[in-house]
Amino acid sequence: MPDSNTVGLNTEVAPRTLIAVRSPLVPRLLRWDIVVSALLLVLLLCSFSFVSDFGDALNLSFLIGNTLPIALIALPMTLLVVSGEIDLSVGSTAGLSGAVMGALWNDGLAIQVIIPLCLALGLVCGLINGLLVTRLGLPSLAVTIGTMAAYRGIAQIVLGSNSVTDFPQQYLDFGSGRIAGTFIPYAAIPWAVLAVLAIVLLHATGVGRSLFAIGAAEEAAYFAGIRVKRLRLSMFVTTGFVSSLTGVFWVLHYASARYDNATGLELSVIAAVLLGGVDFDGGKGTLGGAIAGVFLLGTLQNAMSLVNVSAQSQIVVTGVLLVISVLGPRVGRQLALAKFLT
Repeated sequence: MPDSNTVGLNTEVAPRTLIAVRSPLVPRLLRWDIVVSALLLVLLLCSFSFVSDFGDALNLSFLIGNTLPIALIALPMTLLVVSGEIDLSVGSTAGLSGAVMGALWNDGLAIQVIIPLCLALGLVCGLINGLLVTRLGLPSLAVTIGTMAAYRGIAQIVLGSNSVTDFPQQYLDFGSGRIAGTFIPYAAIPWAVLAVLAIVLLHATGVGRSLFAIGAAEEAAYFAGIRVKRLRLSMFVTTGFVSSLTGVFWVLHYASARYDNATGLELSVIAAVLLGGVDFDGGKGTLGGAIAGVFLLGTLQNAMSLVNVSAQSQIVVTGVLLVISVLGPRVGRQLALAKFLT
């Protein structure tokens, strides 16, 4: 019986998936997400042992806090990619949310009203993406490249080149503070709750199995009675909502609302998700692997910064890891297929 990480509805439409599930020639410990988790553990051990100040509570708090925006969006992005779609507008949605937050605060609106409005804006942004993809049949890659530019442009119109920083201190403390006596940021607690909910949804419910089925074989899933368009639309809406939540967190964490907040965040999210073993073609992956990929990238960048590796070199390393993350699982599947056929 297939596990929740892979779904094969038909041996003709999803042979790669069935091989991953049924073939004894693919040891469980060699699964890509397990490899990435092991690499994260090794990197942490090496960083604690050899990188000066890495284990300092303040540095660990910075590491987690700076990684949380990526970790937040990686949750719905994993579900979306598993279903065979992608959203490149997440960084711009976060930036638009932050810009609206700053503009409304300047206009004298209460922060308790502003935050729900920003979250509702994220729902609308995700809904627009989802409707264009699921109802008009447009490719998600092209649609979200367009809305990435559009949402960022609207953010600039809303706030201009202004920077808003005078938000209530108790909210700023939540965004950047940590639990007394520990290195754990306050914001890590709601993220952990969302992560558990997302893991249960993807790997222990019928919705998750349907997402895997859609990504592995969309047509077969449709004829099996799965509401393909509705599920994908809900994933786009969820991704928009979490992106706007990330935009609010970004403002509070860095104490600044600007139209260019979260620029380039979408590339970091996609790199981390793919590094965690989620198949870009859909139908395969785990949220645990995606989370490991997020913190592997975050830890690596933090460690390189502490040893004074230049920002340009860090970008090169990230790019190489992204190529490896795409190439590695595919090479592994090809080798498994070759052994299976022989």
